[in-house]
Amino acid sequence: MSEKSEQRLSVFKTYKLYVGGKFPRSESGRVYEVQDHKGKWLANAPLSSRKDARDAVVAARKAFGGWAGATAYNRGQILYRVAEMLEGRKSQFVHEVADAEGLPKSKAAVVVEAAIDRWVWYAGWTDKIAQVVGGANPVAGPYFNLSTPEPTGVVTVVAPQDSSFLGLVSVIAPVIATGNTAVVIASERSPLPALSLGEVLATSDLPGGVVNILSGKAAEMGPHLAAHQDVNGIDLTGTDAELARDLEIAAADNLKRVLRPRTEDFAESPTTDRMTAFLETKTVWHPTGSLGASGSSY
Repeated sequence: MSEKSEQRLSVFKTYKLYVGGKFPRSESGRVYEVQDHKGKWLANAPLSSRKDARDAVVAARKAFGGWAGATAYNRGQILYRVAEMLEGRKSQFVHEVADAEGLPKSKAAVVVEAAIDRWVWYAGWTDKIAQVVGGANPVAGPYFNLSTPEPTGVVTVVAPQDSSFLGLVSVIAPVIATGNTAVVIASERSPLPALSLGEVLATSDLPGGVVNILSGKAAEMGPHLAAHQDVNGIDLTGTDAELARDLEIAAADNLKRVLRPRTEDFAESPTTDRMTAFLETKTVWHPTGSLGASGSSY
């Protein structure tokens, strides 16, 4: 065989959205160029449309009942499985994070390992957060008064722009750990790690629709998602001040829970605040029976 006949063209990866457990292209047919930190072309990413955002909300709502109704222990198992699958594909994500964020491979490896560990951390919290934020309340009368946390519902997450993977995981994991479902707008500049994460989630026992990942412009999709009547919460982490203000105003129409953007170092150890941001508290009263000098009548 001649040397010329042995030459071949590389097979470039086609990045797609992750919606409802499937990998559609944008219904608009649009793409945009993704470049590395030096301006070198990496790939074409789907440029999501308003219709893609609506489809993602439909998928998230459909998945919500089953995910919120699953046991907290089962959700923890699935989040841990995500970490397992990422561990097996670590080299791929090291390469993508290095290109996306302009890091040497050694530092990109530290970022990816921290992201894997973050999944494990939140997996451990799924069946414990209720004990921290719930409890029995003292009342004057023969009643049990119990407060328990419940998920808010469908949450739109505008992912961090600069932390394309560790920051991404840090905003997705707490939302779904507590039983919510998510519609995620990936970093516009560096969406490839997010789109690849969709491939991991699809093989990690996570029900389709629990996480839906869109790439494109937050300024284009954000207003529609913030005003969507079937979205219950929005995380504005990846927005600038002007867009955050506009989205918060739109979100007020159906009283969405809003997590405002703030200065964060995602490399630092997380706290429980991102989990409690999208939890509601349900309080139940129940009679204990008549109480006399001798105690309960039971």
